[in-house]
Amino acid sequence: MKQAHPLYRKTVVKIGTNVITRKDGQLDFEVLASLTDQLAALRRQGVQVILVSSGAVGAGRAIIKQPQNLSPVAVRQVLSSTGQIRLINTYNDLFARHGLVTAQILVTKSDFRDRLHYSNMRTCFSALLQQGIIPVVNENDAVSVTELMFTDNDELSGLIASMMDAEGHIILSHVDGLFDMSEGKETLITEIDPSAKHFHQYITPTKSEFGRGGMLTKCHIAQKLSKLGITVHIANGRAPGILTRIFQGEAVGTRFLPAKAAHGPKKWIANSEGLEKGAVTVNQGAEAALLSTERANSLLPVGIESITGSFHKGDIIKICSSDGHIIGYGMAQYSSEKTLPLIGLKDQKPLVHYDYLYIKPV
Repeated sequence: MKQAHPLYRKTVVKIGTNVITRKDGQLDFEVLASLTDQLAALRRQGVQVILVSSGAVGAGRAIIKQPQNLSPVAVRQVLSSTGQIRLINTYNDLFARHGLVTAQILVTKSDFRDRLHYSNMRTCFSALLQQGIIPVVNENDAVSVTELMFTDNDELSGLIASMMDAEGHIILSHVDGLFDMSEGKETLITEIDPSAKHFHQYITPTKSEFGRGGMLTKCHIAQKLSKLGITVHIANGRAPGILTRIFQGEAVGTRFLPAKAAHGPKKWIANSEGLEKGAVTVNQGAEAALLSTERANSLLPVGIESITGSFHKGDIIKICSSDGHIIGYGMAQYSSEKTLPLIGLKDQKPLVHYDYLYIKPV
């Protein structure tokens, strides 16, 4: 019997803290073994797998006693730096049972700071995948503090899925997916269109017991990726055979349907929030043009009202409406110094060409 083609040829799987930790916060080796077995099976089918895993802090709790007389940031640094060794060794041992090699990659948000650094990181991931190696990625909590921190590993995994042109992104949580609770009952939402809005009406704003993230964050990231052409699944990582079932096409969890795939630079720009070098404020006419769904429009100097900060050609800039709302992000085609005398003028080259423009979901 001929083997069916896998659902995705390249996938990023994000495993949340609450999936692989017990109620006492320590690693759940039974769940870890089950998930690595399923990932190994996908590799045998030819699927390129990138694993983004939380759990270093939980692993650290099993190694050392809770540090006393330290700040919360220092406690996290101690637990994560000690626990990360145990976490990666656990994955290494479990994948080795299947003859698979793993690689550890620890990143901070600043690692996505510019196009050159971004390309270098992409080259590293690509080389590992070409060798059949499974990259195991986590945030470098030992040095990630305040502005260097990702919202959580959901954000990190989304950045990697976008960077690596993954076809599928699977977010494994400790819940079955997104539920519609608007009528007083829980109804699992199995599919979400890229144009969907207002997820907060379905979500109770609570965070997980041990992790930093919540369902609203997951949905916003899933929607962003779906608009870039990546199918996203949010599912229960503790459910038996969950990855196998997703790849067999079973309707489990919540699936965010993909729009038309965006090209590489636009994917990078879409994930550049917080890395911008400056900002421009546009008038209502430019705002309407940029938000138009009927045709693609570039940002022209005639639509600019003001500039904040200093930027050069190739830098990421934030685009804001006159009332202060963020419309999107783009790559500047020339510097702020050159832009200033062109503000309000017609028949000028775009400051941001459409191919290098990302409009945030409303």
